[in-house]
Amino acid sequence: MNLTTCKRALRQYGPFTLLALLLLTGWESAVQTGLVPAFILPAPSAIILALAEHRRLLLGTHLIATLQEVMLGFILSVVCGSLLGIGMHMFRPLEKALYPFLIISQTIPLIALSPIFILWFGYTLWSKVAVVFLTAFFPVVVSTYDGLRSKGRAYHELLLTMGANRWQVLGKIEIPLAIPSFFSGLRLSVVYCVIGATIGEWLGGSQGLGYFSRRMAGNLQSAEMFAAVFLLSVLGIALFLVIRLLEQIMMKKRGFFR
Repeated sequence: MNLTTCKRALRQYGPFTLLALLLLTGWESAVQTGLVPAFILPAPSAIILALAEHRRLLLGTHLIATLQEVMLGFILSVVCGSLLGIGMHMFRPLEKALYPFLIISQTIPLIALSPIFILWFGYTLWSKVAVVFLTAFFPVVVSTYDGLRSKGRAYHELLLTMGANRWQVLGKIEIPLAIPSFFSGLRLSVVYCVIGATIGEWLGGSQGLGYFSRRMAGNLQSAEMFAAVFLLSVLGIALFLVIRLLEQIMMKKRGFFR
């Protein structure tokens, strides 16, 4: 890493890092001096100790369970959401029939739907996957549909002039130009997946970080509960960065569209 790269990283992440260190220092001091009770807000050092103490249970069992739910729900939402977005773009009657139902599906609280999924699927993996899917499905559909609609008019007319059919225009112009919008939806979707998995585990889980945090909250073990919340946050950030990296790779291959 050369000096220029270091300076660029310092300008980009320096203010955030400084503010984070100040907040953590103030947080630790407030708890250690008794200004904030530890059972309400444990100190960062206590959270780290709890994470180290329960690392095998948190990382070996609950994190894997949550990650499994997240990935299954995310894959299903990407496949179904992108196909539905393309279908709504290609067939206007389908868009007019289904778009209102998509909006309605987002107005129903997940907490109200989770018991229904438990009734249908039982206390199994698929009840949590159903919550994750419903949480993450909408951003994928909307980003795919909106991305396909924002097509390059000049490219579109050029291909039509050359005799291209509707599907050729879709593959050659509309899908490549929709990639930025599509990945924006994926970044939102993958973060929502972590939220959906946590809600599902809170309401009807026997393992996972959401279940662990609920159990620790019931036992008034705040440090352990915050350790699970910390891992959930790290999981969401990591998945977000993975999608961001995939987007950069894809856009680099299709750099002429940027």
